[in-house]
Amino acid sequence: MDFKTLRYAVENGVATITLNRPDVYNALNDEITYELQDALKAVAKDAAARVVVLTGAGKAFCSGQDLKASAATPNRSFQESLHKRYNPIIRAMRQLPKPIVCRLNGVAAGAGCSLALACDVVVAAEEAVLTEVFINIGLVPDSGSSYFLPRLVGMAKAFELCTLGSKVKATDAAAWGLINRAVPADQLDAAVKTYTDYYATAPTKAIGLIKKMLQRSATATLDDMLEYEAYCQEIAGGTADHKEGVQAFLEKRKPAFTGK
Repeated sequence: MDFKTLRYAVENGVATITLNRPDVYNALNDEITYELQDALKAVAKDAAARVVVLTGAGKAFCSGQDLKASAATPNRSFQESLHKRYNPIIRAMRQLPKPIVCRLNGVAAGAGCSLALACDVVVAAEEAVLTEVFINIGLVPDSGSSYFLPRLVGMAKAFELCTLGSKVKATDAAAWGLINRAVPADQLDAAVKTYTDYYATAPTKAIGLIKKMLQRSATATLDDMLEYEAYCQEIAGGTADHKEGVQAFLEKRKPAFTGK
């Protein structure tokens, strides 16, 4: 893929998308948001990609909206910008039937924090910081943060984080359940690799179904989920990976899942 503001590569089942505007801490302008939409469409179609890593170039993960770029169009519509630029990214991430691992290498602020929280697994360097910085410029959280935060840390803590614009260290975020792991910076790649090594050889279709099930459960009743579990299990039961898993169990060997 030929991108100007992203790096995109697929190797050994792992698609790595790197936000690549390090000079502005990977701030989000029009070009990078549209390119990120295109990258997510590409990975959705690529059967060779069974897990995605989302990370940032340089010292930061993503500092959020590029305020210098937005200042050049002072009369822009915030609503239109979200509908065209940001919301399609978050929807694509949550609808992608493959796991997304965030390699949180540095600050994740504003919409950058939302991007991190939209991933399925977040592994952070200990010095990384997450912050819902919107309030500092008189705005409200967007790009899904108002959805993700209360589900991850509860209503009271979500209100505090959003209204104070608190800077949360990765170690605290892991302790609160906001992210999965916080590790020393020199161990970040190895920690991410433990996830990608697993997901790149796991039953991809079953994981995609699990992702949909857990997301639906946030607004469903028990009866709703019992019905949806039965529906998804019928699909999973017809996959080649299910047959391989059963055969491997009977033969007392490690299964060789192909993602089909």
